[in-house]
Amino acid sequence: MNATAKELASGSIAETPTRTRILLAVILFITLMVSFLDRVNVSVLVADPKFLDDMGITGQPVKMGLLMTTFLFAYGISNIITGPIGDKLGPRKAMTLSIVLWAVSTAIGGLAGSFGVMVAARIILGIGEGMHWPMQSSFVKNWFPPSERVRANSAWLVGIMVGPALAMPMISSFVGSVGWRASFFFLIGISIIPMALIWFLTSDQPRQSKLANKLEVDYIERGLKIESDAHAARIAAAGGTNKKFYRDYQYWMITFAFLSSASMFWGSMAWLPSYLKVARGFTWAQMGSLASLPYVLGTLTVLAFGYIADRSSRKGVFPMVALSGASVCVYMGANVVDNITSAYLLSAAIGFLGVGLASYWAIMQGIVASASIGAAAGVMNGVASIGSAFVPTIVGVFIQMTGSYVGGLMVLVGMGALGAICMLILTIKKI
Repeated sequence: MNATAKELASGSIAETPTRTRILLAVILFITLMVSFLDRVNVSVLVADPKFLDDMGITGQPVKMGLLMTTFLFAYGISNIITGPIGDKLGPRKAMTLSIVLWAVSTAIGGLAGSFGVMVAARIILGIGEGMHWPMQSSFVKNWFPPSERVRANSAWLVGIMVGPALAMPMISSFVGSVGWRASFFFLIGISIIPMALIWFLTSDQPRQSKLANKLEVDYIERGLKIESDAHAARIAAAGGTNKKFYRDYQYWMITFAFLSSASMFWGSMAWLPSYLKVARGFTWAQMGSLASLPYVLGTLTVLAFGYIADRSSRKGVFPMVALSGASVCVYMGANVVDNITSAYLLSAAIGFLGVGLASYWAIMQGIVASASIGAAAGVMNGVASIGSAFVPTIVGVFIQMTGSYVGGLMVLVGMGALGAICMLILTIKKI
């Protein structure tokens, strides 16, 4: 036996903590990224004449918008009501089940022969993804001490932007070369990756993990214990009761601002590919690359301004700038004559939304009592999802009424402006 082996056997070399939680953050990022591939798929397909003809919705923008609306509505409801199911099953089992539902929905979508069946597939996808989102937060809560939680959330939250950035050119390529049905079957295969990672490499709690050593487990649990004691002390100081967040006007203002951001995001995602191809005349290849640009910019702004805002005491200014900048860019992008300039401006709008993305949750956490964070976060995300669910269809109604995409895009401008006003008020309040 060599010296190193002897030292290891005798324990004379100090053991170092494992970093299993970093692996978990990577897995959560991959899972969210794949979920957004599923979401974006239909956004690209509404620009495909063959898909529209097969679904019987050619020339019917309201029904096109309904494909995103039905998903988002089911997602918002599921986000609120499946939380208890996820808590009972644990995040590992619940997230695995949610991915199984994604696979089922994409299989149904790939085989769909009518608009009704495609709507059913979107509803199933919404139910599955509605269970998935809260479980991401459960994993982070269980595995990361408070001092690392912002960075951990940023690590997986950026999947919101990376997923669409990859999906736009990828799905466009599939549709342009082998047809729209192949894109669904491709997504079934991709879903196996996060499913396997979650099932085989994660555990609900650090102490249950075969990959985390005792030093890492002790480090995590020390941080969680300090947080738990601090929460108990604050409750005791408040007389043993928690402030009811739903009676706080500031909570509802930040919730509405987040709804505005979600409305602009989903409205853009649902209609940008079709707008670039139909209204601006770009080819499939051009549309795929231009439609991914907004999410590349969004990735950069989420990471950069998440870091900057974490070090600022006035976090309200970031969502205000985000919504104001996004509204201006959408307005200018819809009305400018040059096609390339329009595409760049609409890309910049999504980039602006990323400026405030990390701050919404930080502001909410500062307003709401610690013991109510879970409920407040569920309501905030659910309200934003349900409210924004109708935006793609409303945009479609305006397109149909006016005969132009400009009218539909002005819906997004209006939502952004209202959200910016809410954040201006909170910023004046020095939040």
